[in-house]
Amino acid sequence: MINWFRDISFANPLMLYFLISIPLLAIWFFLKKKKQVVSIQLSSLSVLGNVKPNLKVRLRNVPFLFRLIALALIIVALARPQSKTSWQDIKTEGIDIVIAFDISASMLAKDFKPDRLEAAKEVAISFIDKRPNDRIGLVIFSGESFTQCPLTSDHNILKNLFKDVKTGMVQDGTAIGMGLATAVNRIKDSKAKSKVIILLTDGVNNSGSVSPELAAEIAVPFGIRVYTIGVGTTGMALSPVALYPNGQYAYDYVEVKIDEDVMRKISELTNGKYFRATNKQKLEEIYKEIDTLEKSIIEEKQYTKKNEMFLPFAAAAFLFLVLEFILKNTWLKTVN
Repeated sequence: MINWFRDISFANPLMLYFLISIPLLAIWFFLKKKKQVVSIQLSSLSVLGNVKPNLKVRLRNVPFLFRLIALALIIVALARPQSKTSWQDIKTEGIDIVIAFDISASMLAKDFKPDRLEAAKEVAISFIDKRPNDRIGLVIFSGESFTQCPLTSDHNILKNLFKDVKTGMVQDGTAIGMGLATAVNRIKDSKAKSKVIILLTDGVNNSGSVSPELAAEIAVPFGIRVYTIGVGTTGMALSPVALYPNGQYAYDYVEVKIDEDVMRKISELTNGKYFRATNKQKLEEIYKEIDTLEKSIIEEKQYTKKNEMFLPFAAAAFLFLVLEFILKNTWLKTVN
């Protein structure tokens, strides 16, 4: 009921001020009735001792009440109530994004909790959750690269495949150029107005047949922006240094080396931006900034249709006037 009144507007709202007359008329009527005195001469008042007003007497003012209600309804009808029907025509155009994700053994370094790989996966999945209108794909690389998930709008599948990512899925190494080239190949034919690659690595390019600079140059004519993220603390970090036959890594403190000059060059060539994440909180902030920089295009149009609603009020007013006339001239008829 409350929502119904919220959807009502009035073409002539000033008419509603006349509703103030309703309580004033009621006050005038009852004051007038109070002044009316009827005198009857009786020989004794004892016969009136047990006389109580009957139903007809109790309801003697109902016709006037009906008249006030009818008057109020007529005022509302003259104010021309109108219902508002609104709807929106929303056009959402998402962005195509490919995440190129380093899974080399060094991503198991402990300068992030529990390690770089798991922290980066967790933050990336949170980023995916905030981009419901975008198609997102995943390329993983270390010494080689391959597509873990092509561009998709089914983010549940993407997140499940992301969770399965681990080191050792391909030959170890850091083929940044190959990872970027594979990501470019996956997104270059996209029809989206905005094409983005997020390249995340913690090292220096040391394998692969394509250099990072060449991969960036290939991305330029396709209008692909590359945001590069260097992951790792400054100084030394507890990192894997050897792999035991049982599949466990031996750890030692190793100097963190990220080729930031190359990462910056990739981003500059493609009109992107380079970020350095020295801890998980910083990595979260970087993804938030990318989220702000790459907003989906949303066009919204508002339509409103108004329907006249005075007729129910006018009909109800007529009904109360008829009831008043019938009662006043039949059962509740009075003699002046």
